[in-house]
Amino acid sequence: MPTVSRPRRAPRLRRLLALASGNWLARGYLAVFAVSLTVMFLLPGSAFAGSPVLLTAPLSFLCLFLPLDPGARIEGATEVTAVAVFTAWLALCALVNAAVLGALATRVAAPAEPRRTGRTAPAGTRTRPHGVRALLAPAVDNWLARGYLAVVAVSLGFFLYAALVLRDAGFAGVWPLMTTAPCGILAMAVSSPVAYYSSVTWLSPLVFSLGAALSGLVNAALLGLLARRLRAREPHPAT
Repeated sequence: MPTVSRPRRAPRLRRLLALASGNWLARGYLAVFAVSLTVMFLLPGSAFAGSPVLLTAPLSFLCLFLPLDPGARIEGATEVTAVAVFTAWLALCALVNAAVLGALATRVAAPAEPRRTGRTAPAGTRTRPHGVRALLAPAVDNWLARGYLAVVAVSLGFFLYAALVLRDAGFAGVWPLMTTAPCGILAMAVSSPVAYYSSVTWLSPLVFSLGAALSGLVNAALLGLLARRLRAREPHPAT
């Protein structure tokens, strides 16, 4: 009796690398990152020296919790190690972001839907979401995106508590800004004129929180899309 071998699952690391280099959008992003990294080392005092950190946000902002100083002069083994670790971390963040862009640009063939004949679908049959629900579904249907949204919610809660209850936000806005970058930077840019021209004290924190929440939702949807692509099974012919 002929046997059918189970399809092998491609290693997720190999699939991640394929997404990060399999289309023009991901390759273009990696090329821009390589140029920015070169500028950071050749022109450390220029205005573009921090562009690699912005290009690899939000993951790159985690390096703020590490004892690394990318602007330090290379004077010994410690400084060389710090710069090497910092560069490797930026490269890893760029690889993940490129894979996210690759997942966004990659289309997966959807299973053919049965033709509508006027009959209702059998019980237990799931219908595919459409419109906004289809766009937001990757943000909540996997543990990676849900965990990220939990971090965003905590950072926003801390910021709102400091801004509205303590009446002194201080540097509390840094946390939602880092967790929702790079789109969170746009939320900060929109809320800054509101704080300058409006006399309503709670309006600017509210605008920033709404913008940061939307930015976090976008990032969560992209992370969820990446998680879907990494879990997707590749078809293999039966033997």
